[in-house]
Amino acid sequence: MSPVRRGPARISAPEAAARTDHAPAGGAPGGAVLVDVREAREWRAGHAPGALHIPLSALASGAGVPPEARGRLLVVVCRSGNRSRQAAELLSARGADAVDVIGGMRDWVRAGLPVVDQRGEDGTIA
Repeated sequence: MSPVRRGPARISAPEAAARTDHAPAGGAPGGAVLVDVREAREWRAGHAPGALHIPLSALASGAGVPPEARGRLLVVVCRSGNRSRQAAELLSARGADAVDVIGGMRDWVRAGLPVVDQRGEDGTIA
């Protein structure tokens, strides 16, 4: 019997925040990189501060992660968790250590975590 293949782990928005240093004061530093895979319009409207923007469409076309993110845990987020799941699987297949955020940026906002727009001001989830 062959082993069951499992995809990348899925984590909650609060756990993603803790792993990527977005946790409220007193949280342990996580050192992971938050990778937002939404498209440009969505990113401009609102994203987590410090997140890397690599649209799923770019990843699917062969784009890689920037050098500063290589060798680190990639915490992948989208709007709802669907595209991030796809991106985490794609990145894992390429040898990256990646997890995706259940509920995406919707749950990020529900958890009271910060969102900024392209100017660094209060953002919204498009």
